Amino acid sequence: MAETPDGILRALADPERLAIAGALALGPRDATELAASLGLSIARVRRHLNRLSSAGVVRAQEDRRTYRLDAGTLRAAAEEVGPPRETGLALGAANEDEEAVLRSYFRGGTLREIPAKASKRRIVLERIAVEFDAGVRYSESEVNAVVGRFHPDHAALRRYLVDDGFLSRERGVYWRTGGRVDV
Repeated sequence: MAETPDGILRALADPERLAIAGALALGPRDATELAASLGLSIARVRRHLNRLSSAGVVRAQEDRRTYRLDAGTLRAAAEEVGPPRETGLALGAANEDEEAVLRSYFRGGTLREIPAKASKRRIVLERIAVEFDAGVRYSESEVNAVVGRFHPDHAALRRYLVDDGFLSRERGVYWRTGGRVDV
């Protein structure tokens, strides 16, 4: 099994394997110690350790008897699934509420869906608007290319950006008229 977020999640979906990972989070242990502390048979613990090892969640130490939790694998999987906590602010959030909205709608720099609720959509649109430089005129195809990097429905995003006052349009030319500006 590859070290993918899906494979890791499947490996940890079993309560006994999750308990083993939790015990290893406290420090390295061998199968005998894990079996005793969790009340499981040694054979069962070894089977679970093999599954967790194949998913990259745990690693055998040099002695090949002691196992440790591989926090780096878990961290990498979490970052692949969603941006790290600080990224909300890096995405343009001004406060924790905006950060929460951006983190829930963006994955890997891509907009998962256009929010239906106007207040959340406005936060997302403001983030997208920062991609346009103030004072620069853009053709419709240039606007489509920029918003298309975030979501395949570029027409809807372009329309929302104009309707909510982040972009203005005249005769097929667009320019930024709203949102935050970095100084």
